[in-house]
Amino acid sequence: MGNHTRTAAPTVRPSAPALPTTPVTPVLPPAALGRRLLRTAVILVILAVLAWPVRTVVHRVIAEGFADSPLAGPAGFIADKGLLVIVAVAAVTAVWTFRRDRAALLRLLCGGVGVVLAYLTSELVKMVVTENRPCAGGDVTTVLACPTGGDWSWPSNHSVIAAAIATACILALPWQRWFVATVCTLAGVEAFSRVAAGVHYAHDALSGLALGLVVVTLTVIVLVPRVAPVVDRMTRRRQTSPQYYE
Repeated sequence: MGNHTRTAAPTVRPSAPALPTTPVTPVLPPAALGRRLLRTAVILVILAVLAWPVRTVVHRVIAEGFADSPLAGPAGFIADKGLLVIVAVAAVTAVWTFRRDRAALLRLLCGGVGVVLAYLTSELVKMVVTENRPCAGGDVTTVLACPTGGDWSWPSNHSVIAAAIATACILALPWQRWFVATVCTLAGVEAFSRVAAGVHYAHDALSGLALGLVVVTLTVIVLVPRVAPVVDRMTRRRQTSPQYYE
């Protein structure tokens, strides 16, 4: 029998798949949602304007009503610590979107930039307007101790941050109605608790909600279309690199 030379079969490397023709990351949530959020902000501003002339009466009725009721403790706790719950919800949302929906994560992160901008804007407005706290006169019983001088009232920072975080979460997962309802409720309760605790006027809280909502919505609208292509390019580059198929 003749000698036969056995040759090894050539190694076949998987070929790179064709690049997707659509972006990896959707650019924005539905445009109707953005318009709805901005309309909500307009309604909040109108309510704040209407509340301003009667701010003293409304503050006295709400603050003293809660201070003399069994709800004083819960109102004070929510007013002081309620933001931590909203922050925790945002953190859980970030983890969930990181594992399940990177497009939603991108919107949430851009919304996070908006949260910072909303807070800075609120602080700047406070320094310009310098409205005294409603509890500064000391003639109304309040749940929480009145902040010291220089800690101005308008707008309510807690309301700004609560609305800003809630808006970022809504824009990240707009199709989850139960989730949207939950974060809206948390933001509203936090804003109202600041009035109930006696440290803010009603128009402070309403204006704060509007400010946080507008800044985050506009930030997401502006940032996401600019950041998404960068994320797409990085994702495509990673998927077409040789190491990706080894």
